[in-house]
Amino acid sequence: MERLPLGISRLDRMIGGGAPAGSVVLLAGDSGGGAREFCYTSAVMNGLAATDSELFDLHYGDLEPGTTVPEEVHYVSFTDGREAVVDEMSVVIDDEIVEGGMTDVEFVDLAREYFQLTPVPTEWYTDQPTDLTDLGEYTGNSNVFEAFADYLTAHASENLVVVDSITDLVVSVDDQLSWEELVVALKGLARASHQWNGVVLLLVNADTLTPTQLGRLKEAADGTLRFEWESGGSERARTLVVEQFRSVLSRLEDENVARFETEIHDAGFDISNVRKIR
Repeated sequence: MERLPLGISRLDRMIGGGAPAGSVVLLAGDSGGGAREFCYTSAVMNGLAATDSELFDLHYGDLEPGTTVPEEVHYVSFTDGREAVVDEMSVVIDDEIVEGGMTDVEFVDLAREYFQLTPVPTEWYTDQPTDLTDLGEYTGNSNVFEAFADYLTAHASENLVVVDSITDLVVSVDDQLSWEELVVALKGLARASHQWNGVVLLLVNADTLTPTQLGRLKEAADGTLRFEWESGGSERARTLVVEQFRSVLSRLEDENVARFETEIHDAGFDISNVRKIR
């Protein structure tokens, strides 16, 4: 099965090179638990593979057999602009890596579609050029999910798409679509993704959801990575739990490993090479 790297080198090696092509992966994190840093690292490292192979080799290493770097990397945001996201990336990841990795990443700002039916003043979210026709065929849609879906249809094939974050869609469901419609739409996304043969990462803040809501989102995805805080004595550690994940979880269970202590360093998010939580 063809795989696309998630961009987290130690994790990719443990799961056979990356996520199976065609996957929708839910990144569900507690506040500060590392899910956002995972997104940043995934986008930057996959972008770096295309723009600076030497720097990519230095910080990621060799790709596993059967792994293919995505043709393009797309970063979708509903509320933040490119500059704000890149600035935050640079707080977490070394500037040189961010600059090289984000050079060719297509950043998609859907703030206009997200905010236009709200009381937010237009000038607060239209500081970027408003002619988005070069980013897909969604220009003019009044529904933010329609804009999002149209963009994916046009650009997700064979590519990595990082979505930051569907928490924003969850917050807006009462205004533009119902919760049940959102869940069904994400299930449709999973079906379409299998045909696109790329990987879609969906970031969500688990703190904003009820257990039932989070469970429904998990059902709609092919895999779920859960980012949590674990307390041990007087210290707290970030942990990554690989929950359901087709063609991946069985490989980890063979090694009796599905939970990892994680760390964040100059090259971004990583799983610890010291401790695997069994």
